[in-house]
Amino acid sequence: MMTINRFHRRGPACGPVFSWVLGLWVFVVPARALEPAAGITEAIYDGTLSLPVAGIVTGCPSREGASVRAGDVLLELDSTLEELEVQRRRLILETRRMDYEALQRLFEQNSISVKKEELDKARADYQVAETELKIAEEQLRRRRLVAPCDGVVVEVRPEVGEAVQAYQPLIRLVDTRQVRFVANVEPAWCTGLRPDQTVTVELDAAPAPVRVRGRVAFVSPVADPASGLRRVEVWFENPDGAVAPGVAGRLIGAGPAVSGPVQP
Repeated sequence: MMTINRFHRRGPACGPVFSWVLGLWVFVVPARALEPAAGITEAIYDGTLSLPVAGIVTGCPSREGASVRAGDVLLELDSTLEELEVQRRRLILETRRMDYEALQRLFEQNSISVKKEELDKARADYQVAETELKIAEEQLRRRRLVAPCDGVVVEVRPEVGEAVQAYQPLIRLVDTRQVRFVANVEPAWCTGLRPDQTVTVELDAAPAPVRVRGRVAFVSPVADPASGLRRVEVWFENPDGAVAPGVAGRLIGAGPAVSGPVQP
């Protein structure tokens, strides 16, 4: 009877200690390495360029493989009529300007021969001529296809003398000085990624895979409803063109420790 009483007195003291130890075991889950996330490389810019007007190709200074700078002319359409229209509008603008300035001088001298309505009309005619010249210059500008950025011409579709339509694909321009690696990753990957973080990408280059260091530029805030994966972009420098965009690769890394209560 005495032994049983001592056992009951010790029971409450041991219970909390045992429960705390058990809780420690079920609360902490050790970190595990994540499987590499497969993806593909893309050029930072890869665009197929076109013009908003139709015409006959009269010049194509840049051919396949040519390196161009932003603003260089890549292709020209016949613009004889547009150039003549610009000249005509400049002459009209100069005439309107002279008429307006002459009336303005007379009006400022309190000349009774010039009414305010006449001066206002001359000013409006001058402003209309300015606008019409800008329209003519824009029409001329639209007949020249210029490079929107530095890059390499990889495809020229029309030949000189060929007729092209508005918005027809004409030239493909690629900028490979920077490359982005795009992967769709499991949710566990995203818990360890943040913008501007430096990560490692392994690329399937010949004759052997190579590893490069890149910067996390984008982590999608939403998951694809079909796969549950999230899009991640890693950008890295490629000034010498050693990495050809289009090669496959893998995002290398390890996930953080996962902790939390384990549900029974």
